[in-house]
Amino acid sequence: MNEADRFQNIKFTDCNRWGLKMKFWFDTEFLEDGKTIELISIGVVAEDGRTYYAETPDAYSLCAESAWLKANVLSHLTGMSQPSITRPRVQIAREIIEFVGEKPEFWAYYCSYDWVALCQLYGRMIDLPKGWPMFCRDVKQLCVDLGNPKLPEQEGQEHNALADALWTKQAWEFLKEHSVAELPEV
Repeated sequence: MNEADRFQNIKFTDCNRWGLKMKFWFDTEFLEDGKTIELISIGVVAEDGRTYYAETPDAYSLCAESAWLKANVLSHLTGMSQPSITRPRVQIAREIIEFVGEKPEFWAYYCSYDWVALCQLYGRMIDLPKGWPMFCRDVKQLCVDLGNPKLPEQEGQEHNALADALWTKQAWEFLKEHSVAELPEV
């Protein structure tokens, strides 16, 4: 089964039937120039362990426009060797809706630009899919609120959107444990 088919038949009735939100950690790689943010790749990790990864058709040309992207992101793109990873933005948008369902809770690390890159797949902020929040929760802000403990080192590729999303989930889990450990006994 290829990457695009992995979640095609998944139904989200378990969470959505009871009105519960499932958590999703995500990361994007993007080109930004101070005026626009152009999506290169996106990785999403679901609370139940499923993953999603896609690259835009212009990922390689966008990386060529920035020395930083060439040095840090380009080598992690896999669309040339795995063409099914590369999808038009409209298809990525549709697949993410299918992947996260109607009532997702989004988390990212230093989330501001990642959130804009994700939301722009749907147009304006008011065009987000039904049931989606108009904000993203930030793992870095949670970290600061908990006294800014040292987060676990990332294992794997930094600046690969899926690897970064997996690490973001790991950091969130670390902070969740840290926050419970810091609570006073009642």
